[in-house]
Amino acid sequence: MSQLFDLSGRLALVTGSSRGIGRELAKALADAGATIILHGRDAQRLDKTAAEFAACYGAERIHSVCFDVTDDAAVRENIAAIEKTIGPIRILVNNAGIQHRVPMLELEVADWQRVIDTNLTSAFLVGREVARGMVERGEGKIINICSVQTDLARPTISAYTAAKGGLRNLTRAMTAEWAGAGLQINGIAPGYIHTEMTQNLVDDEKFNSWILGRTPAGRWGTVEDLAGPAVWLASGGSNYVNGQTIFIDGGMSVVV
Repeated sequence: MSQLFDLSGRLALVTGSSRGIGRELAKALADAGATIILHGRDAQRLDKTAAEFAACYGAERIHSVCFDVTDDAAVRENIAAIEKTIGPIRILVNNAGIQHRVPMLELEVADWQRVIDTNLTSAFLVGREVARGMVERGEGKIINICSVQTDLARPTISAYTAAKGGLRNLTRAMTAEWAGAGLQINGIAPGYIHTEMTQNLVDDEKFNSWILGRTPAGRWGTVEDLAGPAVWLASGGSNYVNGQTIFIDGGMSVVV
């Protein structure tokens, strides 16, 4: 049983992992023994995170790549380079994402497209390229980071809600096509998680009170709450789990 969640010797790519939830997911996989490829578009911030990880886990277990996950050519080039120079990617976490808050009647098409591309299309592009090697090798784990907005909606985040809803069905589509080749593809749907990027919402007394009252657990989630499910879905402990989206939201999505 002690080996069930051991990720030692497995190479994991986590997109959008220079900060926030992605960084903590990468940390959880590293704590379980995985070799990590950190990713981001801000080279300076990515280098800083990589240095911190290397100091903690050893430089031989930490790599980093800087590219645009919405650029098909860049995705192809970088995934090929990783497989050639670092090793086969056995775990992929599609975490890269952005938010854009504006009423739908005021939402520019360019902003809609940017959110869809970053939150949904990137998971298709990166997932497809990584899956080529996984299918050939007959094994692999893909974890798509969805959201409580995969099932629910709020004003001003229509593009994000549409993208995260689509990501759940992309997870199912990946399962339909690749599960027979030995892959497990699943989603994690966090609720409202307290991070540096949501600090302004925590500090908003009215919004914070709404979250605490709306969530049966009576609190915001923490990045640590996501660690266990991520490791489980990346490990041999989930080898017959496929196409599922696991909500980690303190019960928010099951009450009215």
